[in-house]
Amino acid sequence: MLWLYNIGIQLYALLIRIFSTFNTKASFFIQGRRNIFARIAQKIDSSQKHIWFHFASLGEFEQGRSVLEKIKEHYPEKKIVITFFSPSGYEIRKNYALADGIFYLPLDTAFNAKKLIAAINPELAIFTKYEYWYHYFRELNKNNIPLLIISGIFRPGQVFFKPYGGFHRKMLAYVSHFFVQNQESMTLLKTIDIQNVTLSGDTRFDRVAAHAHSVKKTNLVQAFCGIQPVLVAGSTWPQDEQLIAKLCKAHPNWKFIVAPHEIGAAHISEIEKLFPEAVKYSALQTTSDTAVSNQQVLIIDNIGILSTLYAYGKIAYIGGGFGAGIHNTLEAAAFGLPVLFGPRYDKFQEAKDLIALGAAKSISNGTELSAAFDDLSKNEEAGLIAKDYVNAKTGATDQIVNYVSGYFKP
Repeated sequence: MLWLYNIGIQLYALLIRIFSTFNTKASFFIQGRRNIFARIAQKIDSSQKHIWFHFASLGEFEQGRSVLEKIKEHYPEKKIVITFFSPSGYEIRKNYALADGIFYLPLDTAFNAKKLIAAINPELAIFTKYEYWYHYFRELNKNNIPLLIISGIFRPGQVFFKPYGGFHRKMLAYVSHFFVQNQESMTLLKTIDIQNVTLSGDTRFDRVAAHAHSVKKTNLVQAFCGIQPVLVAGSTWPQDEQLIAKLCKAHPNWKFIVAPHEIGAAHISEIEKLFPEAVKYSALQTTSDTAVSNQQVLIIDNIGILSTLYAYGKIAYIGGGFGAGIHNTLEAAAFGLPVLFGPRYDKFQEAKDLIALGAAKSISNGTELSAAFDDLSKNEEAGLIAKDYVNAKTGATDQIVNYVSGYFKP
């Protein structure tokens, strides 16, 4: 199976290179890995030990960020290297202040794994949620470097639990310890004789709860919101935006903040067609407070501020539910917002929990959205329930950091 895995990696590299000629993300993927080891050598002193955090993308970074920051708080002398697989993580967090180096992860080959681990000299490797790379895991194991998976989550349909999943199970065997989100994950791992597992919960709860307590509002957005109730639509896609446009017309007494998942010029232009009188976030500084306060819709045409925008809301709509799956509901819930989202949420336990508690509703069309919006706008308890749900599930970060501290004792 290893030969097949290696061929798959090379085929992936070829396809990305082809796509890079006309796809921006693929181009970032290729450009960001060009001369990667020379750039690592310029930035990182390989004679010193580092803690290596790897994140697939931006969502996983935010998920594992609380662990990274607590380790840095307790052990400020420790040096940290971060790698990202996806451009959507690297390009947004490449200047993150607490890391001594931030890089794209070279593709998983035996050569790259050996060279990267020699270059960053990790004393500990921490991967968040998923991404299982055979050569990197094997090289860490060969060098007796502990490897932790945090906020891990497993489902019965994954290849690890299939009769033909022996090669992938071998990857899991290289992991020193798993910290998993739920009991199902723990039980599944034990069915394949993996016992080094702790049920810690999801570090996202710690991250979003801490952020909600420390967020600072901006005068520009506050001027737009005024005293009217606000629906914040986060990480939206075109089908979400079409439904929100109809809801907006039906509720002129509400303000709407639309933060799309993709902010390319073409997509922003399509959103402006749906909301022709909207103001863009990039234009707020050049628009008077009076003019801004008269607008009903604010379009967010930049990246990185969505989690702060929930502080202005009364209800949140989370995008992605008409595609691969909904985006982050917890950021909104932490601020005490009940949440609305599309029909594809089955892989997200927190969404199921919030629905069961009456703090969220799933919709499939405009009629259902209108009814769900009316229900939640009248339910003063739903937001409090959402916030209490988040706060009750914090604590995973402390559990993981307490475990990690065992590696740092002299």
